Amino acid sequence: MGTGKFITRFFTAILLVASATAAVAEAREDVPIAIAIHGGAGTIEKSNMTPEKERAYRAKLEEAVNAGYRVLEKGGESLDAVIAAINVLENSPLFNAGKGAVYTYEGTHELDASIMDGRDRQAGAVAGVKRIANPINLARMVMEDSPFVMLSGAGAEEFARSRGVAMVDNQSFDTEQRRKQLEKAKEKLERENKQDKDYQAAVDALPIRYKMGTVGAVALDKNGNLAAGTSTGGMTAKRYGRIGDAPVIGAGTFADNRSCAVSATGHGEYFIRYNVAADICARVQYQDKSIATAADEVINRVLKPIGGTGGVIVLDPAGQVSLVFNTKGMYRGSRTSTSPVRVAIFDDEG
Repeated sequence: MGTGKFITRFFTAILLVASATAAVAEAREDVPIAIAIHGGAGTIEKSNMTPEKERAYRAKLEEAVNAGYRVLEKGGESLDAVIAAINVLENSPLFNAGKGAVYTYEGTHELDASIMDGRDRQAGAVAGVKRIANPINLARMVMEDSPFVMLSGAGAEEFARSRGVAMVDNQSFDTEQRRKQLEKAKEKLERENKQDKDYQAAVDALPIRYKMGTVGAVALDKNGNLAAGTSTGGMTAKRYGRIGDAPVIGAGTFADNRSCAVSATGHGEYFIRYNVAADICARVQYQDKSIATAADEVINRVLKPIGGTGGVIVLDPAGQVSLVFNTKGMYRGSRTSTSPVRVAIFDDEG
């Protein structure tokens, strides 16, 4: 081969490689990334919220969305984005998770959380922990560093210590707002159950706001992987080690790359009974429904008629987001590669 032909072919090969590299880079830029979060659903009315408090909620929601999105923007995994967003909410006294957790009947705090990886349905959860500052982080450790899916109570904390997690005092979760909520809830419970004959009826008589409150996130990374996570302090004045839907895979959290990622918030007993998060994803996968349709069917047509109140955030592999709830409001937010950060609180917001 002549020198001229060799040089020509050499540079042609270089151009082909460069073109292919540019095409791959361009394609990767077109791959969607997205995150959605919630901070709980319930009787959230504008008339009951001061402008200062509303601004505080919106600012914290936006901070959480952006914390997760920055992870995705830098090429990070969806699991890391979920953790980053939820940590912001767990560390804020505004939400019923971590620092803002509600009180049990006995005046303590018991925290639950779960996380799920859409690539392979790996999952981890903790329930009833009392000394873990960020339960969602421990849930991930259970998923990645143990042969189990869910650990509870003292055992979960023993596992945490074995992994070097620092314990915090249970009183570090105390807040004056939640203390007042407990006092009001106990007054109502005792009034409804004077002779301790019908505790279930007394709990049923509590207003919805005492039975709800959760934070969560769903994310889609540049590799097309979905993840979901949920964290909560549970129900105000709960007793007997009650555990809601937040740490239950399929009820409060679910993620599968073939369908969608879901984090739920609401009256946990209903979400457990109706396997809400997994049901939504099953409708997407097996009935070829959009996430908006599937979420609406479950939240508004299945749950609402039987008294199940709450909502979900849902994300599909194409980066589409659906935020559906059947209450007066839901603290929520989202950001995608095609839409800027958006946060909302009340039911009349888009």
